[in-house]
Amino acid sequence: MPNTVAGFRLAIFYFWYFAFLGAYAPFWPLYLESVGLSASQIGTLLALVPVTRMLGPAFWGWLADARGARAPIVRATTVATLVLFCGVFAGHSFAWLFAVMLAMNLFWSGSLPLVEATTMAHLGARAHGYGRIRAWGSVGFVLVVAAGGFLLDAAGVRSLPWLIVGLLLVHAGTAFVLPEAHSAARHDDDTGVGAIVRRPEVLALLCGCFLMSVAHGPYHTFYSIWLVGHGYSKADVGLLWGLGVVCEIAVFTGWSRLVGRFGARSLLLFAYAAAALRFLLIGWVPDSVTIVIAMQVLHAATFGCFHGAGVALTHRYFGGRHQSKGQALYSGVGFGAGGAAGGLASGMLWERVGGGWTFTAGAVAAVVAVLVTARWLREPVAVSGETAVT
Repeated sequence: MPNTVAGFRLAIFYFWYFAFLGAYAPFWPLYLESVGLSASQIGTLLALVPVTRMLGPAFWGWLADARGARAPIVRATTVATLVLFCGVFAGHSFAWLFAVMLAMNLFWSGSLPLVEATTMAHLGARAHGYGRIRAWGSVGFVLVVAAGGFLLDAAGVRSLPWLIVGLLLVHAGTAFVLPEAHSAARHDDDTGVGAIVRRPEVLALLCGCFLMSVAHGPYHTFYSIWLVGHGYSKADVGLLWGLGVVCEIAVFTGWSRLVGRFGARSLLLFAYAAAALRFLLIGWVPDSVTIVIAMQVLHAATFGCFHGAGVALTHRYFGGRHQSKGQALYSGVGFGAGGAAGGLASGMLWERVGGGWTFTAGAVAAVVAVLVTARWLREPVAVSGETAVT
């Protein structure tokens, strides 16, 4: 299959994966609040996403590497996600939603790391082209999050599950046109995953990713609720989320120039420092529209630069036969364990000390990530190699 066709199919998958996330991430906390759940219950339910990312990606990554194929597993996990999400229509109790979201996320958490590994394997020595493919996911997110705010203002937040089902249905369909990509062999393929993880620079990368996800805990859990509580409409919330992702798209489309000029390590340090500033000001100056808008522009750094550098470094540390496991570790330790810790902590802090101090705790986690990365992470040597895409 020509590389351009494979890249197009990967881009379509990213588009619809993040289109679903554009409805789920900003507005699902508002839906949970609308059915009567408390802040701590909402924090617990949203923490299921990162908790399952500690378990699901590792299992699905191991299975994909053992089978030597990723695409069939992505198809199975996306269909299962759609079917299991439909369980939300059967009840609104905390216990029932806990069971539904746990089961759904165990499958949903498995697809993206496998597609990330497929994309990097497809690109091979042209890994700098990752941003152009991944940017389509951000386009999908921003279109849905911007339109979703107006839709929910008009139809009510209780209509959200129907929107999500429609998006998941299309998303599942895109999994059936995914290309398969086989990773190129590397000279260090005989090195075990444990030995790679024990390297100081790899530990620093994983630790920094963990702390960055902790820092985002209050944002992912309570940002929409925080803004609505300060007088913003749901349409405003959707537009603000969308603004952040538009800035993220700019980073991904210019990724090859950015990483070529500054290097992945410097971009990580910049992302962590920007996160500390961003969450501190969100927590203490939410009534200033100018500040809130400016902090959404910083999403270009706190997600765009962070994720681009994280995926690139993981690919370079865990290439060859460990590629799926490496991306699963990046997702599981960072977005999984870190996101779970951040979500649970923010849920507990929110009711005790309020939003300002909860966002401040997130900023402190980002500062620690700066210190860890500056001390132990060093830029790895790039590994070249082409891959076959079928």
